[in-house]
Amino acid sequence: MRDYYAGVLSQLISARQEAGLTQREVSLRLGMAHSYLNKCESGERAIDVAELWALAAIYGKPLSFFAPDR
Repeated sequence: MRDYYAGVLSQLISARQEAGLTQREVSLRLGMAHSYLNKCESGERAIDVAELWALAAIYGKPLSFFAPDR
């Protein structure tokens, strides 16, 4: 399961970078502290489905983009 989640996090970082956004910019759009997204991307904090959906919308990606075995 950890390997799968690591793949999700890798896709999450990739999507943010492809969108040309910094962690700080995304955090502001989410209305969260910068440390929130940093912890999500590093795996210190789990991302729930609603948060992933919001991030997908910001990045212009379908939810399936974040599945590492797509």
